[in-house]
Amino acid sequence: MRDTEDTGPDSPLARGFLHMTTKFKVGDHVRWNSEAGYVSGTIAKVHTRNTNYKGYTHHASVDDPQYEIQSDKSDHVAMHKGTALHKIA
Repeated sequence: MRDTEDTGPDSPLARGFLHMTTKFKVGDHVRWNSEAGYVSGTIAKVHTRNTNYKGYTHHASVDDPQYEIQSDKSDHVAMHKGTALHKIA
């Protein structure tokens, strides 16, 4: 997961350290930043192979899955990689 403080010139990423991506599972409650602000939802499915979704191919693998998330406030379903998600209680 990336926070804005992790992207500066003195960040671990800039110094050559790799971020470990958190693995999420079905039922986990997460949030992500969208163009409309932060959105929260529940992981509905974990994709570990390339998946066509809303007209686009979302690249996924066992090591870097894509997560299908049902929004808490609407019927919207989103798909994101783990680096875009933050687990919430």
